[in-house]
Amino acid sequence: MNRSTGRRLTAVALTVVAVATGATACSSDGSTSAKGEDSGTYTVWDPYPQFAKDSAWAKLLDGCGTKAGVKVKRTAFDTSDLTNKALLAAQQDNSPDVLIVDNPVVSTLAEAGVLTTSDDNRLDTSKVDPNLLAAGQSGGKTYGTPIGANTLALYYNKDVLKKAGVDVASVKDWTSLTAALEKVKKAGKKGVTFSAIGTEEGSFQFLPWFWGSGAKLTELDSAQGVSALSLWSDWLKKGYAPNSVINNTQTTSWQEFASGDYAFAENGTWQLANADKAGFDYGVLPIPASTGGNAAAPTGGEFVTVPVQGDTGRYATTQKLVTCLTSTENLYATDTTLSYVAPTTEVQNKQVASDAKLKPWVEAVKAAKGRTSDDLGTKYPKISEQMWKAVQSALSGVKSPKDALGSAQSAVK
Repeated sequence: MNRSTGRRLTAVALTVVAVATGATACSSDGSTSAKGEDSGTYTVWDPYPQFAKDSAWAKLLDGCGTKAGVKVKRTAFDTSDLTNKALLAAQQDNSPDVLIVDNPVVSTLAEAGVLTTSDDNRLDTSKVDPNLLAAGQSGGKTYGTPIGANTLALYYNKDVLKKAGVDVASVKDWTSLTAALEKVKKAGKKGVTFSAIGTEEGSFQFLPWFWGSGAKLTELDSAQGVSALSLWSDWLKKGYAPNSVINNTQTTSWQEFASGDYAFAENGTWQLANADKAGFDYGVLPIPASTGGNAAAPTGGEFVTVPVQGDTGRYATTQKLVTCLTSTENLYATDTTLSYVAPTTEVQNKQVASDAKLKPWVEAVKAAKGRTSDDLGTKYPKISEQMWKAVQSALSGVKSPKDALGSAQSAVK
């Protein structure tokens, strides 16, 4: 690694940087430098602006700095701003020492030459669940380590199911789930709500069904993929899901479920606190695959990465900081705060022992899959865009599921 890192950014990355408005990484004290004032100060950028200087998260960073014998200078950004900020900083050879980013962004930054690999930074990722680590891998190399994961599952209203005569234990595949929705509708209640909006949220929510059919993102219009989109389309046609899903975000979808009228809602771990406030008994069921078992749902959550530095001597201390942040003890506290499932079995077991409600979420995370896995990397955003467009076309009745996905596949090629 050398100080020419900024000049090695890909053309795509430079374009992103060029169009970023005011993409100057300002620290909390108003300076624009990512580096510390001296070699004893290490910089950390994270996407957690909700955590103030006196929060447990900020104190953890300071504590890890003390343990490593350095001062930590933390800057928090909105998730949507962080990628451009990181690319611009790398162009200027002014990257932070530690960068925490949403997992689908890792491949973009890695391809741009912004991040070091585990071979470079000596991070030990051996305890991380392989399916979660895969979200930060590209070209056979690993870039960083997950701090935690969230994913999707089916929340269910126990009272609605009971009145409809549905035993949730009978829901094991698509056929039995659809049969349950039919019973719920006949009982005068509503079936299932989800988010199919024309954004990444829509793709995120469709992926468990797409992957659960056995389909691959490299072949959107496969028979399996068509069966997944047909499932959703048929639910709308039969009134098992509301037409509002076409415009639903994950938040508005949750609000529908919280009304108490729906049997099921596809949503994530981040709704657990809201579920406890909903005023009715609920349960959580991993999303079933078409023929049974748990479908692979997409993983959310961030990776702790180590950007390339001109001064490679900084990596040794940076490795100590990241190791501290992702230690068993600290992961448990951090993932509890973030409502994440830990990326290691050891900490997952500790979470379930402390809160039995997390068991189905741990099962869902163990079956989960990174959106950029299978070496898709930076190809994923284009595939995702065509996927959500296909979902919109099919659910609105503009095209059949087969034609919608056929058009999507042609556009990707």
